[in-house]
Amino acid sequence: MSILEAFNLRGKNALVTGSSRGLGAGMAIALAEAGANVAVHEWAEKPAATAEALRKIGVKHAALVGDVRQADVCYRLIDETVEAFGSIDILVNNAGTIRRAPAEDYSESDWADVLETNLTAVFRLSQRAGRHMLRQGSGKIVSVASLLAFQGGIYVPAYAAAKGGVAQLTKALANEWGSKGINVNAIAPGYMSTDNTAALRSDPERAAQILLRIPAGRWGFPEDLGGTVVFLASAASNYVNGHVLVVDGGWLAR
Repeated sequence: MSILEAFNLRGKNALVTGSSRGLGAGMAIALAEAGANVAVHEWAEKPAATAEALRKIGVKHAALVGDVRQADVCYRLIDETVEAFGSIDILVNNAGTIRRAPAEDYSESDWADVLETNLTAVFRLSQRAGRHMLRQGSGKIVSVASLLAFQGGIYVPAYAAAKGGVAQLTKALANEWGSKGINVNAIAPGYMSTDNTAALRSDPERAAQILLRIPAGRWGFPEDLGGTVVFLASAASNYVNGHVLVVDGGWLAR
């Protein structure tokens, strides 16, 4: 297999959660451009814009909906992907949320919502997809972690705890499934221009502090994860397992 062919995803079937916009949409489109059939998902309504982008690319696609805080929804999303395409070869755990407040004021409800969405759902989806992948002897699971898998952040205790958990869950699943044909890895994006960082980008002082530390000199964009997710979803990464790949413009290097 040539190196370029190793990145080809023709014939592979993927699910990308939280893919109506932002990083999820960017990764879904990248997987489709590499040849994969892609199921896209959003919690409240079908991600029509992303589905239309996939239609124009020319791959098979499905638009799914459901709140991943609910266990039955996680299981259904995997099952509907298999029903639509015949198998699930790639799972991208991207759906997430963030709630900001000082730790002393952080509410139990915000803590529960963030942990359920950002960590528990990742386990449920990975477990359900993993069962299919174990039967077929192959699969790629890519979860979206964060720089806060390495750092504590400010005013986001639940988010930091959840993303740290995603990094550790990635390693735990890789340890169990790596010898069975399944690669489990994570992407840790840096400061990206998405809805989750709107509050930071609208604060002139905080935004300037962040930008000053990024060697690349800019915020990241969804397309900056395209090559990364295709690599981790393809045969090109067959000997990469349990890794948290940082895509941060150099933030952690400072």
